[in-house]
Amino acid sequence: METFIWIITAIGLGAGLAMDACAASMSNGLSEPNMKHKKGFLIAGLFGFFQILMPVLGYLAITVLSSSLGENFSKVFGYLVPWIALILLLFLGIKTIIEGVHEGKENETIENKKVKNITFGYLLLQAVATSIDALSVGIIYGNVAPLEAYLTFAIVGLVTFGICIAAVYIGKKFGTLFANKATIAGGIILIAIGLEIFFTHWSDVVAGINALINLF
Repeated sequence: METFIWIITAIGLGAGLAMDACAASMSNGLSEPNMKHKKGFLIAGLFGFFQILMPVLGYLAITVLSSSLGENFSKVFGYLVPWIALILLLFLGIKTIIEGVHEGKENETIENKKVKNITFGYLLLQAVATSIDALSVGIIYGNVAPLEAYLTFAIVGLVTFGICIAAVYIGKKFGTLFANKATIAGGIILIAIGLEIFFTHWSDVVAGINALINLF
């Protein structure tokens, strides 16, 4: 019974953490409606991988580094998370909106327009930005046994992968219908994700600013 509850909890945690990655995946589908299946799996795989990696890094930070660098390390870690996510996603969102506006000005149709190619570097930045708040999950699991913690993070990654695959193809469907408007919508979604992560962690933002002020 305890194992069943643990699995359900891990799946629920994965679904919750995957929402930002889900929105970003849908944004990619909107921006590149002619995306090949292989690329869709690459997107989902990247998001899933980083949803595993970030909690692992958070877990190691709190269990290994904090013991040698002091408890202030984990606090600084938490302060930086919302800022990094906001900056990366604002950059990607604005870049995507600009590309969508240019497509509209050229009055291109779905048939004759140059297909938008989302680069691996762009996807990598998205994956980092949408998963970075999962660092805090690893920190929260600092008192959990390593095996249980790592298995939980693996389930989170698998759940994220499944959700993102579905999101990419939903995005592709609407991207085909709305062309450059979908690209602009994708950029707006990325900016919204960045703002959502930032204000969700508002207490950390304020605490970080206060800590910085106290240094001077």
